[in-house]
Amino acid sequence: MQIEDLARLQFALTAGAHFLFVALTLGLATLVAVVQTRATFGGNPVHVRMTRFWGQLYIINYAMGIVTGLVMEFQLGLSWSGLTEYAGDVFGSALAIEALVAFFVESTFLGLWIFGWNKLNRWAHLALIWVVTLTAYVSAFWIMIANGFLQNPVGHVLEGGQRLRLTDFGAMVANPAAQVAFWHIMGGAMVAGGFFMAGVSAYHLRKRTPEQDLFRKSLRIGMGVALPAVFVTATFGGISFETMQPTKIAAWVNDAERLAAAQAEMVARFGPGDYLPPAGLVYASGLTMLLLFAVLMFVSGLSCLLMFFRPVVRGFRLWHWLLTLMIPVPFVAMLAGWMFREVGRQPWAVYGLLKTSDAMSPVTEGQMIFSLTAFVTVFAVLVAVNYWLLARQARRGPDAVMLGDRPIEVPVPAPTF
Repeated sequence: MQIEDLARLQFALTAGAHFLFVALTLGLATLVAVVQTRATFGGNPVHVRMTRFWGQLYIINYAMGIVTGLVMEFQLGLSWSGLTEYAGDVFGSALAIEALVAFFVESTFLGLWIFGWNKLNRWAHLALIWVVTLTAYVSAFWIMIANGFLQNPVGHVLEGGQRLRLTDFGAMVANPAAQVAFWHIMGGAMVAGGFFMAGVSAYHLRKRTPEQDLFRKSLRIGMGVALPAVFVTATFGGISFETMQPTKIAAWVNDAERLAAAQAEMVARFGPGDYLPPAGLVYASGLTMLLLFAVLMFVSGLSCLLMFFRPVVRGFRLWHWLLTLMIPVPFVAMLAGWMFREVGRQPWAVYGLLKTSDAMSPVTEGQMIFSLTAFVTVFAVLVAVNYWLLARQARRGPDAVMLGDRPIEVPVPAPTF
């Protein structure tokens, strides 16, 4: 493989692995906030236990996601210094705002929520989780603003033929390539969170573990969120085709005439060169995304119908097996969607302005192989640890949750003289 291919593979693997954490964090944060709202207004102890159980799973995934995010940041400087030197002054502003929101505001309020159990007023504690959820949305929004600029660069000027400078911050924020993608991502995150909650709940219902009422309610909430989220995701995914690059559309259609026309148009604009993305990979990833979302739509629709029958929710083990097996499907669909979005803009790092080959750092093949090996190893360990922690905590159930548990008061013996 060429150095450029190794660098692209490294970015794809690390960004994709980090995105798995982000999607579940966004989905679970929303579901925990909804459950705690019901617990706060209704005072039902089952909803309180639901909040603690799902909240602990959310915290595990959030913590591991922060670690993967920090590791992923290193590769921008290590492998893509050309991109940051050329366009960092533009999309770097969005990343800076995201970092402030995620690492200062969101983390601060999450810490208050974690350690505020049994100490803060219930309404103040509820407000904290909603602040955490909304700041998570804001964080994702600014990430998509940065990515949208790479897909459709707007609001900039070229200085000295070597560096972009931001001139219209509002145009970058209003970029349709970012706005539509943000809602598409948010819908997908709700699908991932909903199927995760329903799948874990189905596992406990199938095993006849204690807290059956808790998991019946959790299953209904998970599927009740997942079904409309599938439609939202599909709707904004369809709208995104209106802002899609012509070369990506040609690769998706996989038609020889359209590919030739798109290539000729790019040659006329930018001079001789190969401007087509790998059509087979774009088509395969797009088709995988659509097929899996069709499966998600069918299963979530069927599940919402079955939820009306209490005996089915309680004892239909085949359905419980299906929902448990469906847990990874939204993540695979979202990874296929990301591959379609990112691979489809090749060979551009900043579409129409900077090629991927020019965005790379001046590294040798040996350095790139070492970097790829190190990043893949670190991320493989982090993903495995996160899976193990989530699976262990999910199997142990609400009785093993430490979040919000009242500390045991040990009597202090009276002093002796």
